[in-house]
Amino acid sequence: MSVKNNTNKDWASVLGQKIPVIIGPTGSGKTGLSIDLALELVDRGIFDGCEVISADSRAIYKGMDIGTAKPTKEEMCGVQHWGIDLVGPDERFTVADFKEYAEQKISEIVQRGHLPIIAGGTGLYVDALVYNYSFSENAKKSYSDREQMSDQFLVIGIDWSREQLRERLRLRAEQFFSQPIVEEYRRVAAEYNENSQAMKSNIYPIIRDMLDGKITREEAIELFIIDDWHLAKRQLTWFKRNPNIVWLPLDKAKEFLLNTYV
Repeated sequence: MSVKNNTNKDWASVLGQKIPVIIGPTGSGKTGLSIDLALELVDRGIFDGCEVISADSRAIYKGMDIGTAKPTKEEMCGVQHWGIDLVGPDERFTVADFKEYAEQKISEIVQRGHLPIIAGGTGLYVDALVYNYSFSENAKKSYSDREQMSDQFLVIGIDWSREQLRERLRLRAEQFFSQPIVEEYRRVAAEYNENSQAMKSNIYPIIRDMLDGKITREEAIELFIIDDWHLAKRQLTWFKRNPNIVWLPLDKAKEFLLNTYV
């Protein structure tokens, strides 16, 4: 596929503000920050409502909740979320599908007088939106196809040191395995094609090897930490190429965003 810029709807003019896009590597705290920001902006009376659009290519799959680290209803704290549970693990959902979906949701949210907050770590999803890509078949996309980023968006990256991020990923892995992830794997594998692309990513192949007796639970946790770390490095490599991202530590990112919209 090749990409080029199109003219966006002028959401920022309607809102009087740019749309925040919160990005960062896996486990960096994007979801929590987006919810905290939404709640505080409403609590301060800055917006009547805020709604989060997930830019995560794994959260789109139904039934894969623990393994894709979707926020629970309790964690959402009443904040409306979009971009979650869109298709089955055996269904195709492209970056072009995401862009069309996200733009539709942004328009709907803005029409309600609410602030859309984009949050996620799938670099191509984010780029498709903030660089306003259009897609054509039978052509290959390259990073050099980027042009100027749309002025509709303010992109904030959550910055952690390598040591801090590794520790967060270790704690996250232990939390994953303290939940009924095995039961989730069995349920999804029974309902959908076990060899689908969605089931071949993230934690699920590791769970399958553990159930097959190839590795122990402790080895599974370590493998998941390694897998997450490799994913985080790939995400950072992608995002670091974008000079328009404002990188800040988690606490500073929240402060910066609140000051931007107050």
